[in-house]
Amino acid sequence: MTDALLPAAPQPLEKENDGYFRKGCNPLAQTGRSKLQNQRAALNQQILKAVRMRTGAENLLKVATNPKVREQVRLELSFVNSDLQMLKEELEGLNISVGVYQNTEEAFTIPLIPLGLKETKDVDFSVVLKDFILEHYSEDGYLYEDEIADLMDLRQACRTPSRDEAGVELLMTYFIQLGFVESRFFPPTRQMGLLFTWYDSLTGVPVSQQNLLLEKASVLFNTGALYTQIGTRCDRQTQAGLENAIDAFQRAAGVLNYLKETFTHTPSYDMSPAMLSVLVKMMLAQAQESVFEKISLPGIRNEFFMLVKVAQEAAKVGEVYQQLHAAMSQVPVKENIPYSWASLACVKGHHYAALAHYFTAILLIDHQVKPGTDLDHQEKCLSQLYDRMPEGLTPLATLKNDQQRRQLGKSHLRRAMTHHEESVREASLCKKLRSIEVLQKVLCAAQERSRLTYAQHQEDDDLLNLIDAPSVVAKTEQEVDIILPQFSKLTVTDFFQKLGPLSVFSANKRWTPPRSIRFTAEEGDLGFTLRGNAPVQVHFLDPYCSASVAGAREGDYIVSIQLVDCKWLTVSEVMKLLKSFGEDEIEMKVVSLLDSTSSMHNKSATYSVGMQKTYSMICLAIDDDDKTDKTKKISKKLSFLSWGTNKNRQKSASTLCLPSVGVARPQVKKKLPSPFSLLNSDSSLY
Repeated sequence: MTDALLPAAPQPLEKENDGYFRKGCNPLAQTGRSKLQNQRAALNQQILKAVRMRTGAENLLKVATNPKVREQVRLELSFVNSDLQMLKEELEGLNISVGVYQNTEEAFTIPLIPLGLKETKDVDFSVVLKDFILEHYSEDGYLYEDEIADLMDLRQACRTPSRDEAGVELLMTYFIQLGFVESRFFPPTRQMGLLFTWYDSLTGVPVSQQNLLLEKASVLFNTGALYTQIGTRCDRQTQAGLENAIDAFQRAAGVLNYLKETFTHTPSYDMSPAMLSVLVKMMLAQAQESVFEKISLPGIRNEFFMLVKVAQEAAKVGEVYQQLHAAMSQVPVKENIPYSWASLACVKGHHYAALAHYFTAILLIDHQVKPGTDLDHQEKCLSQLYDRMPEGLTPLATLKNDQQRRQLGKSHLRRAMTHHEESVREASLCKKLRSIEVLQKVLCAAQERSRLTYAQHQEDDDLLNLIDAPSVVAKTEQEVDIILPQFSKLTVTDFFQKLGPLSVFSANKRWTPPRSIRFTAEEGDLGFTLRGNAPVQVHFLDPYCSASVAGAREGDYIVSIQLVDCKWLTVSEVMKLLKSFGEDEIEMKVVSLLDSTSSMHNKSATYSVGMQKTYSMICLAIDDDDKTDKTKKISKKLSFLSWGTNKNRQKSASTLCLPSVGVARPQVKKKLPSPFSLLNSDSSLY
């Protein structure tokens, strides 16, 4: 099997029910959908082989000068192109295999279109990340083998997500984790040597890049695709199922729209802005269709106001599908969108337009003005049903005149039958749609119902009293809209939090190697104060103290004291640790930013990666009881320490105004910058 296929089943299968698999993933599940994904993966490999052969033939044709060789290469190129076209058509067939995604209950409903998941190749993070940890952070990369393994396991799990909320959460968790990984290990000035390969879900053509943004964009696409599969899987014979379907399609549209606006130069065609715009329209159209089904589910009563409402809801669905078909027919989307998708959009546009005219006809033909009828309300509803009334007719006169109502109603039936004929014809022209049995049954049943209704009211003089039925105004009681992904609701722990707070220890900052500072406190006086908060910085350093003589500098970050990791400790914790050694020699390791202008915190508000953060300056005295007996070498230090002593109960500085996506360590919980704040203008450049 190829590396794009599902992973082999692990041997200790007895652990399957004991948390062996990550929540939201089960690679052993052999559902119809997983088998379809296996077929898609195999086709992707064949398409990749055909593309390589075509590229080789085209290159040979460019350099060949012998006429016989050129003729032979042209022949070979024609065979390769033909084979590639057949493979793409086979992939299109998988994309329209909607049956395996629908609810298993028998339902007389038109199928909905889901998106297939993008396939990818394996990626080995271990060597590159270990080397970067040693080079950039001056730590042994082998100490982070477990964290790297967790990252690779999470990526592998995301290739087989379960079709539920747990699967969505799994994909979102990996996306958030990629934000941390990008900040930790991917400096903006160079490539890391990791090659990410993803296959286009519509064409099967692979795209490879060393940029992590391709990985992030593809995970987002799969999140939206998984929502579409959840929506099509909902039971559309219940109110709860239809509400879940509406919500799933709106969330799918939100994820795809977020992808379009955030990653504007994706190399894969299925994630191009033009294609994503069409996919967003398709998801919203299917959500609107589910709204119509929810309203119609309890049954459509033959009552005036109910029929007006249903007719306008059907017109709304028909309108959005007609707009979707128009978008699918535009270049360049038309060249790569599955033909069956465009055909189904056209079929549904005509089908729901026919239903709108049919229900309008019923309310006109069966209407009876009875005593006590709210005629004013009916007149208002009928006037709002159309943009304009037919020439010579008014709403009130039409309601009171039985002959006018029947003639107008039959004109709507004629328009309904015209739309029905178009929907059946479009479905018959597409081979894939002809094979969807339930679709053919629904279209034929609706057409026959309109035909029989017209036959019951047909009269000999109908041709002499023709009225052009106006279009029904599209209106809905539940306007669907995109629901943006709520990443901030997920709390994800940074796998590599041991490297230190992300606000300081990131890939875009250059560091000196850790320096070992050996010093002693003179009469309880360290000779410097501290500021910042995880990590703590050396501040107000006495140039004559033992720490300064040993090599300490103002602005140094304290990373360890006597082999105790201090990167996550607060000012008070570091101060307590320093005081615990008394006058014994202290070994303190520090690092400095190579850019001196950024080595010290600024007291004013600053902006970093799109998030505002403020720093307050708090300094603590080392020994409050003995400070009156101390002899200070610098006069300014006395007044500053005196000020700091009065503030020693306040929370120390470096408070970040950040979202709830955080990183926690066992002793003290910290917040890290959300990876979504890193999606600034740079994220849209590939």
